[in-house]
Amino acid sequence: MKIKGLNLDIIWKNKKGNFQLIEEQLKNEEADIFLLPEMFSTGFCMDASEVSDRNEESLEFLKKISKEKNTACCGSAPVEENGKYYNRMYFVKPDAETVFYDKRHLFSFSGEDKMYTPGKDRVIVEYKGIRFLLQVCYDLRFPVFARNNNDYDAVLYIANWPEKRVGAWEHLLKARAIENLSFVFGLNRIGTDGNDLFYQESSHCFFADGKEITEKKGNIISAVLNLDELKDFRNHFQFLNDRDVFSIQL
Repeated sequence: MKIKGLNLDIIWKNKKGNFQLIEEQLKNEEADIFLLPEMFSTGFCMDASEVSDRNEESLEFLKKISKEKNTACCGSAPVEENGKYYNRMYFVKPDAETVFYDKRHLFSFSGEDKMYTPGKDRVIVEYKGIRFLLQVCYDLRFPVFARNNNDYDAVLYIANWPEKRVGAWEHLLKARAIENLSFVFGLNRIGTDGNDLFYQESSHCFFADGKEITEKKGNIISAVLNLDELKDFRNHFQFLNDRDVFSIQL
C-alpha cells in the first residue's frame, strides 16, 4: 500500500483557497491513501465559532478528492455539532464511507481545550487489509492512548507541530513505531500560520524497528507499507506478548 502525504502550507482561515491549493498539488499524484495535515482547511485556529464547518464543507471536499482519484483521503477539520466544536479527523473511502475520530488530547498550551470538546473514542479503521489507528498532533505525547493491543498495524498522525518543538515530534514518532511494532506515518504542515508560528518540513514514516521508510519529492511525502514485512517482523520479535495488561478510562 502506498500512502502520500501533502506537506501543505495552509492558508490561514481560507477554506476555498486551501481546497484549490490541495487540488493543484495532488493533480498528478496517485496513491492508495492521501493524507492531509491537521485542520487542513483553516490552519490550527482557536476561533472555533468562526472557522468550524457547519455544513461539512471539509468532509465534502475529501469525498470529492476520494471519488475523483479512487483513493482514500484523510485529514482533520474544525467542526461544529450540536453547539460543540471538535477537531475531527476524517478517513474517507472511495465509496464515500467515512470514519471519523475526534481529537482526544486537546492542546491546553494553546487554549484548544477551552474552545473544542475532546473526543471519547479510540478509533481504528481498516482499509485494503491494513488496520489504521487515527491520531491527531498532541495525541503523540500520550503513549498509553496509542498502545497497540494487537488491534492495528499502522498509526496515522496528522499535525500542526511548530519548529520550536519539532525535535519532540520526530523522536516520539519513531518511539511510537518501535514500542508498538507498527508503521507510523506522521504528517506535519509547513510554512507560517496566522499566529506567526513557523513549521519546518518534518513529515516522516517509520517501520516497526524505527527505520525511516519515507520518500520525499517536492511537497509530497510517500511511503510503501508492506504488511507481509510487518507480519514477519512481529513474528520474529514478539515483544507485544510481554506488554503490561491494563485498560484506560476515556
